Amino acid sequence: MRSALNETSPDHIALIDGDRHFTYSDLARRIDGLAGGLLAGAADLEEARVAFLIPASVEYVTALHGVWRAGGIAIPLNVAATEPEWEHCLTSAGVTRLLTTEANRESIEKLCERLSIPLALVDEVAAELPVTLPELAPERRAMIVFTSGTTSKPKGAVTTHGNIAAQISTLIDAWAWQSEDVIPLFLPLHHVHGIINVLSCALWAGATVHVMPKLDLDQLCRQVADDVFTVFMAVPTIYVKLIDYLEMLDDEEATLVCDGFANMRLNVSGSAACPVEVFEDWRRLTGQVLLERYGMTEIGMALSNPYVGERRPGYVGQPLPDVSVQLIDEAGAVVTKEDTPGEIRIKSPTVFREYWGNSDATTSSFKDGWFCTGDIAVIEDGYYRIMGRSSVDIIKSGGYKLSALEIENKLLAHPEIAEVAVVGVADRTWGEAVAAVVVLKGGYDMTLASLKSWCEGELSPYKIPKHLKVVDSLPRNAMGKVMKPSLKTLFD
Repeated sequence: MRSALNETSPDHIALIDGDRHFTYSDLARRIDGLAGGLLAGAADLEEARVAFLIPASVEYVTALHGVWRAGGIAIPLNVAATEPEWEHCLTSAGVTRLLTTEANRESIEKLCERLSIPLALVDEVAAELPVTLPELAPERRAMIVFTSGTTSKPKGAVTTHGNIAAQISTLIDAWAWQSEDVIPLFLPLHHVHGIINVLSCALWAGATVHVMPKLDLDQLCRQVADDVFTVFMAVPTIYVKLIDYLEMLDDEEATLVCDGFANMRLNVSGSAACPVEVFEDWRRLTGQVLLERYGMTEIGMALSNPYVGERRPGYVGQPLPDVSVQLIDEAGAVVTKEDTPGEIRIKSPTVFREYWGNSDATTSSFKDGWFCTGDIAVIEDGYYRIMGRSSVDIIKSGGYKLSALEIENKLLAHPEIAEVAVVGVADRTWGEAVAAVVVLKGGYDMTLASLKSWCEGELSPYKIPKHLKVVDSLPRNAMGKVMKPSLKTLFD
C-alpha cells in the first residue's frame, strides 16, 4: 500500500481540525516527514510496533499513516483507557516506541519510563524532505487493534496492508464514497469503525473529514444545520443522544438540524444493533433511513443493508462485495434454509491475519479457512438478522465489544467482593449495559455509587457497571459454572 491518501486532488481539503485546514498535499508532507523521522536513516522499520496515544486530530492521522509509510505496525491506543490497560497493549505487542502529543504526554509518560519505551511528540519527529520510503507489499503487517474477545485480556488483531486496502475499497464501492463528501469524525480511533469506515474511507476517496477529539452535540448540530456534512456515521448510542437532544430544542432550531440530516446522502449506524424504536424515531425526525451494517475488528465490514434499495430495521443486510458468508448450526453443518440460526463465518480478503503472539487463539478462530465470529444470525427473506453472541461473555455496549471476564477479574480486586458475575442487559441508550451481580464478603454493604467510585481509574468509563445487584450466592450448574442467562432476569 504505497499510500492510503487520495493523490488525485492535492489542493483539496482533506482534514479540518478546529481552526486548522489541511489539504491532501499538506497531509502527505507531514506523513512523509514523520515516516522519515521514524526511520532516522534506516531503510525500513521492518514491522517494528509503534503505538500512539492521540485523540482525533491531524497528529493522529500523521502518526497512523507515518508509521505505515515507514514500514512499521501502527498500534492506536484508547485515549480513555487506564494505565493497566495501556500496559497490557504495550507489553503484549512488544511496542518499541510511543508517539503522543503535548496534551497527552503526562498521562502516559511515567508508564513509558517504567517500561523503557522511548516516547516522542508527533511534531518533534520529522525528517527533511524528500526522503526515501520503503515499498510495502500487501502481505506486510500494518496495524494491531486490540479487541476484547472471550478471554479475559484483549487480543491484538493484526491486519495487513492488503487487508486494510480490501476493507476500504469494499466500502468505497458499497456506500458510493466520493470526493465531494464531508463527514464528522468523533468516534473512538482505536476501533475499525472510526479508523476504517470513517477516516480511511474518506481519505482514500479524496473527501473531507472534520475531526473532533470528543463529541460536542451543540457544535455538531450547528454544523449539521449549516449543511456542512454529506455523510454521517455513528453508533446507536449517539443516535439516541441526538434524538433526545433534538427533542429538547425549540421547534425552529430542531427543524434546522433535522433538515440538515435530511439533506445528507447517507446516515450509517453500526458497532451494535440499532433498536427498531431508534431506527423509526430517526426516520420520523429526519427522513433518513439508517443504513445498518455488521462487522468486527477481525474482519472489517462483512454485511450491509444496500445503499440503493430496501434498508430493513433490525437487519444488517447482505454480504458485501468479495465477502463470503456462511451460517453454521450447532451440529457443525452449513445452514441451507432460511429462518434457521447459525454462527456467522467469514472468508474474505478483509479478514485479519492473526492475533499477535497468540497462535492458539488464531488457530481456534478459524475452521477450514473460515473465520468464526461467535455471532449468531438468521436469514429472513434474504436479509441477515443478528440474534446475539454464541458466548454470554461478550457485551456490546455503546459500540464497544466488552469482555465480561475482563471486567469480572478487575472487580474481584475490590476488597468487599467475594464473587462476581458480569452480564449485559438490554438498554435503550447503550444497546447493552454492563450489569454486575456480586456476592459480598461478610459484614459489607455496597451501593452502585460506591462501586462506580471504586472503578474510576481501574476501568475505562464504558466498562464500569451501570447496574448492580447484591445476592447471597451465584447460581451455578453441576460443573460449577455460573448460569449467567438466569442472572439477566434480576434486572428486568
